[in-house]
Amino acid sequence: MGPFLWRFALTYYNHKKGEKERMGITELFILAIGLSMDAFAVSICKGLSLGKITPKHMCIAGIWFGGFQAFMPLIGYFLGSFFADMITAYDHWIAFILLVLIGGNMIKEAFEKEEHLDASMTVKSMFLLAIATSIDALAVGVTFAFLKVQIIPAVSFIGIITFILSAIGVKIGSIFGTKYQSKAELCGGIILIIIGTKILLDGLGLL
Repeated sequence: MGPFLWRFALTYYNHKKGEKERMGITELFILAIGLSMDAFAVSICKGLSLGKITPKHMCIAGIWFGGFQAFMPLIGYFLGSFFADMITAYDHWIAFILLVLIGGNMIKEAFEKEEHLDASMTVKSMFLLAIATSIDALAVGVTFAFLKVQIIPAVSFIGIITFILSAIGVKIGSIFGTKYQSKAELCGGIILIIIGTKILLDGLGLL
């Protein structure tokens, strides 16, 4: 999703350059949905690995993913355009490596009968996933600076959208995870690796 969102934001910036109009709610909503898609997919994987969940699990996923999706554009907003080149050059590699490592670990745990499913929602696991699914939002934050977007309302909106979709994703995944247990965690790990590979291929311009 990263390169697509960056191109979308940059195209919008070039279209509006020289005009006083700022990014509207429609464009911001499209960006928010796009940015949250990776987090939504990963949240489904988390739900698969957890099996039976509570509202607490949904909130944890929402806070981690929504929080980072709001925080990353804020960082990008203040870093400026110079750092944007570095972000777009390596963000897909960072996401790919993290998701493959985490996905591989989930696959390994699927074959460990005594492994507790709740362990897959540790602080370390959620932190790495949150980074992997939000790294591309840094570049979008740089574009926000160009567009003179009111950054606090914008990132808050993105965070809320991602929170909601991530919570829903965990619930969706848990429905299937409860039925299939370890097989669901195996499936979740494979899906994470597929998502990471897609992000990498997209970033390399092969998709």
